[in-house]
Amino acid sequence: MTGEPALSPNTLLRRLFGRPGAERPSPSVFPRRLPHEGKGGLQPARVFLLMFVAVDLLGTGLLLTPAASAGSENLTFVEALFTSTTALAVCGLSIISIGGDLTHFGQGVVLALMQIGGMGIMTLAALLGTAVVHRFGLRMQLNVQAETKSLWVGDVRGLVSRVALIFVVVQSLTFVLITPRMWLGYDMELREALYTGFFHSVSAFNNAGLSLYDDSMSRFSGDALVLFPIALAVVLGGIGFPVIIELWRRFRLPRAWSLHTKITLATSAVLLMGACLAIPALEWDNPQTLGQLHWWTRITDGFFHGVMPRSGGLNVTDTGAMEDSTLLFTIMLMFVGGGSAGTAGGIKVATLAIIFCVVLAEARSHDQVHVYGRQLPPAVIRHSLSLIFMSATVVAFCTLLLLATTSYKLLPALFEIASAVGVVGLSTGLTPELPSWAQVMIIVLMIAGRLGPITFVTALAMSDRRRRYTLAEDRPIVG
Repeated sequence: MTGEPALSPNTLLRRLFGRPGAERPSPSVFPRRLPHEGKGGLQPARVFLLMFVAVDLLGTGLLLTPAASAGSENLTFVEALFTSTTALAVCGLSIISIGGDLTHFGQGVVLALMQIGGMGIMTLAALLGTAVVHRFGLRMQLNVQAETKSLWVGDVRGLVSRVALIFVVVQSLTFVLITPRMWLGYDMELREALYTGFFHSVSAFNNAGLSLYDDSMSRFSGDALVLFPIALAVVLGGIGFPVIIELWRRFRLPRAWSLHTKITLATSAVLLMGACLAIPALEWDNPQTLGQLHWWTRITDGFFHGVMPRSGGLNVTDTGAMEDSTLLFTIMLMFVGGGSAGTAGGIKVATLAIIFCVVLAEARSHDQVHVYGRQLPPAVIRHSLSLIFMSATVVAFCTLLLLATTSYKLLPALFEIASAVGVVGLSTGLTPELPSWAQVMIIVLMIAGRLGPITFVTALAMSDRRRRYTLAEDRPIVG
């Protein structure tokens, strides 16, 4: 038998990360066409999905080992897969107790998955490749560009380094701010405070929503020294790395900010201020949540919950005991999520802003959509409309399926589905009680929510050929 010789690890690394032309792979190993062109090409969407599933299954395998379970029995496959997925998708929904059912080894696996999921699998691969061979090729640049929403291929290498630096800086600052308070204010031993501070710093910046405590952050209710740094980390992680990097470079030059940064900051500010004012007002007299607390604690806890639907997932009050109006408002916030190319989920604030501008332009009978002195291209508008339609359809269909097959009420069921699709992690307590098939459905929703509905569907599509012809125009009656 004849065949190609086995490739050494160094050769594989050079082919994946090496500069173009350094060692050209044969057509039998890599196709000549670009990853996103033509039949048979491995487009970035499929690369993301395959890499995500591979890492998810690896995490599941590690959580199934006896070393990961704190009890006498190992986790079931569904429990391990759900926990691995919720950590890698930085969602936060959970069907086990992270602090009670997992050993330090199991919690370490969850920590690693949260960090990988928050930073991005392809971004982390590019970072490791740069560290090993000091460069990476066009194929990897295109994959990282698509995952990080970078506008130019040429800036991907610098972007990867800056993303890694942002992770280190923000998580370290959050850790330094909350750990002393946990140690001195809550009678924790120094080792426990260090570990708890580190875990929640990683969870907060990655918008993962997972906690070592079954009641999440409820024990820190009213403590601004713990809650405010965690909320700030959630906001920074969810606003998106392109925005953070641009503010880092041009903070004093707002006129030079990109259109994406302007609409992300403006929309995020409106949503954040609205949520932090509305939620305390809606829950102010609810005796099961904020009604029995001191006024300062009401403001602090209400502010914290106003931030968390961006994709944070942590909570200091019983979400299931909130008023229906608060739950519905929270669902709307979870559906929107945070900024693009960050650790948050949802349809993203830029998408909401674009659709608002489209509606405003239509109301004014304008032919084009203008935002901050720029015209939006039709492709961006189509992408935004498709994203909202697909996300809303998935949420509606899965909620209907859950209502038709279980005895749960509308709002709790809708809340859990929206939390999964938006990879938020807030819960009314329904997820652990769901039947196994519904938990598997939640797993799929978390993966789709983390990758993005359009990316997820594109990755599963059988063909990605572009139409090379146009048809005659016609106009149906609309409205």
